[in-house]
Amino acid sequence: MKKSYEADDRAQAHVQTLQAYVPGEQPQGEGWTKLNTNENPFPPSPSVAIAIAAEAAKLQFYPEPSSQALRAAIGEAADLSAENVIIGNGSDNILDLITRCFAKAPGVGHTVPSYSLYPVVAGMSGQALMEVPFDRSMRLDEAAIASLQAQVFFLTNPNAPTGVAFPVKQIESLLQLIDGLLVVDEAYVDFGGESALPLLKDYENLIVVRTFSKSYSLAGMRVGYALAAPKIIGILDRVRDAYNLDRIAQAAALAAFADREYFDARRAAIITTRESIRTALDAYGWFTYPSAANFLFTEPKNASGESGPEIAAALFKYLKEQQVLVRYFPKHPLTCAFIRISIGTEAEMQVFLTAINSWLKHA
Repeated sequence: MKKSYEADDRAQAHVQTLQAYVPGEQPQGEGWTKLNTNENPFPPSPSVAIAIAAEAAKLQFYPEPSSQALRAAIGEAADLSAENVIIGNGSDNILDLITRCFAKAPGVGHTVPSYSLYPVVAGMSGQALMEVPFDRSMRLDEAAIASLQAQVFFLTNPNAPTGVAFPVKQIESLLQLIDGLLVVDEAYVDFGGESALPLLKDYENLIVVRTFSKSYSLAGMRVGYALAAPKIIGILDRVRDAYNLDRIAQAAALAAFADREYFDARRAAIITTRESIRTALDAYGWFTYPSAANFLFTEPKNASGESGPEIAAALFKYLKEQQVLVRYFPKHPLTCAFIRISIGTEAEMQVFLTAINSWLKHA
C-alpha cells in the first residue's frame, strides 16, 4: 500500500513560507552572449589547471578538513593570521553560517536593493527580515541602520545591483554606531571598491566576506571566505560542515590566489572594458550608476527618449531574442527601470552594443 506524507504541512513553519533564491538564467545551447550573472569572462590562471591535475590522483582521500593552507595564505595577504579566516563552499555558505550562529531577535537587517540571498538565509534560520531602503541617490543611511538594532546586518559593498561603493570611513562610522555584527559582503570589491579589511584590527563586530567566483574566475568551484576576529571564526567553525571544501576546490583557489600577476591583468582588463561601455551608455543619454564592480546598472531610453519599467522590460526581452542575456529586476521601484549588464570580453560587449543599436532603430 502506498503511504503518503504531507511534506508541505509537516515542514517547520518558517520553511513552509520560505521563497528559494532564484539565480540568473543559465542558457541552454550555443550562440548566447551571457552577461547576466557577473561571471568573470576570462578563464582562471593557468596554474589552476596544473593544481587540479595534481589532485586528480588523490580523490580517494578526504581533503584537509579546514582548508588550512588556503586560510593561511588569505590571512597573510591581509596582514592577519589563519585564525582570522574561514573558508566556505561559496560565500553563500558563509552568509548562512553567520546567520545560523549570530542572528536573533529582532532579526536580520539589510539594505534594499541588495543581494537577494539575504532574505533566504534569514528565512532559513526563522529570523525576521528588516530593511533599510535606498533611494535613487544610493546614500547609505547610517542612522536608520543603527536604529534597527539588528544582531546581524548585511551590507553589500560595492552594492549589487547598482555597483555603487561606499567609502571605508562610512563603514567605520557605522561600526561605531551599531552593537551587532556588520557583515560587509565584498564580492565585487576587487573591481574598484575600498575594502573594510583594515578595520578588522579595531572592530570585533565586523565580518568581511569575499568570494573566488568573480575576480578569480572560479564561479564553478564554489569557494568563498570570511575574515573576522578569531573568536567569531571559532564560532562559525563549530557549525561548518566537516570537509566543506573538496580538495580540488582548495587547490584551485590556492593556485588562483597565488598568481597575482594574472589576477591583476585580468582585473584591469575588466575595469577598462567597464569604463568603455559606460562611456558608450552615456553617449545614448542613459543614466548609469558609477560602478566599482564587474557590471553596470543602467536606465535605458528608447529612440524617443522615454525611460521607465516598460522600456527596460522591452529592452530585456529584445536582447534575449538576440541571444544576449542581461539581468532585469522588475519587483522593486528603484530597479524596475534599469537593466544590469555583466562585463564580458571586448567581443561580447560589442555584440551587446550592436544589439542595443538595433533596438534603438526598431523600438
